[in-house]
Amino acid sequence: MDYLAVVLLEILYMIAFLALISAGLAVVFGMMRVINLAHGEFVMLGGYTTIAASKAGVNIYVAMLLVAPIVVGAIGLLVERLIVRFLYGRMIDSMLATWGLSLLLVGLVTLIFGNTAVSVPAPIPGYQIGRYQMGGYNLFIVAVTVMLILAMWLVLRHTRVGLIARGAMLGPDIVSAMGHNPRVIYMLTFTVGAALSGLAGGVLAPLTGLLPSSGGTYIAKAFITVITGGAAIVAGTLTTAGLFGTVNQVVSFASTPVVGEIAMLVLAIVLLRLMPQGVTGRFFRNST
Repeated sequence: MDYLAVVLLEILYMIAFLALISAGLAVVFGMMRVINLAHGEFVMLGGYTTIAASKAGVNIYVAMLLVAPIVVGAIGLLVERLIVRFLYGRMIDSMLATWGLSLLLVGLVTLIFGNTAVSVPAPIPGYQIGRYQMGGYNLFIVAVTVMLILAMWLVLRHTRVGLIARGAMLGPDIVSAMGHNPRVIYMLTFTVGAALSGLAGGVLAPLTGLLPSSGGTYIAKAFITVITGGAAIVAGTLTTAGLFGTVNQVVSFASTPVVGEIAMLVLAIVLLRLMPQGVTGRFFRNST
C-alpha cells in the first residue's frame, strides 16, 4: 500500500512538473503560433534569478514567486521588441532566431555564473510514507501548478483579457475587429509567456543543481507536451502532461528512468502520427 501511494504521488508530481514547465510555451504557441526554442533558457534564467535573489537575502518564496517571473518577463519583453516581433507568421525563422537566442543566453549565463552547478536549499522538509522518504517540496510544486492552471483557466474563460486572448488564437484580424492592436497583444502575450517560464524555473530551482545547459532538458519535455497537446492552452497542456507524466513514472518504476523517458518520447511520436493537430485538435476543439 505504501509503495502504491509513492507511485501515485510521483505520477502527480511528474504531471505537475510537465504542466508547469510547459505553461509559458503553451501560451506563446497557443496565441501566437510561435515556437520559442529559448523557452528552456527562460526557465533556466528563472532558476538562476531565484538562486541569486535568495543568496542576496530575499525570502525564497518571494524570489521564486515574484522576483523570477518579473525578471524573466522583462527579458521576454526585450526579446519580443528586438527579435520576435519581426518574425510573426514566419515559424521557421522564429524557431531559428530563438534557437540562436538560446545559445546566446547559455553563453552569457556561463560567463556570469560559471559552468558549475548552483543550488538553493528546498524550504520544505521531506516526509515519510512507511519506509519510503518523500520530498515534501514536491507537494508544493503540485500546489503551485494547480493554482497556476486554475488561474489561467479563469482568466481565459471569464475575463475581458481572456476574450481578447481567445480572439488572438483565431488570428490578428479578429483582434483588430475587437478594437485592439494585434502587435500589442502579441507583445504582452510573449511577455506573459516568458514570465510563466521564469515562475517555473524559480519554483523548480531548489530541486537540483542548476547549470547553464539545464534549459535543454526543459525545452525538450515542454516542446513535446505543447506540440502534442495542440492549440488549446489549458486543455492541451493538462491532457498531455497527464498522459506523459503517467507513462513516464509507471515505466520508470517498472524499469529505469531512462526507459521512462524513452516511453514518453515514443508516446509523443505515436500521438502526433495519429493526431497531427494535437490531442485538443481531435477531442477538445472548443476548449481553452
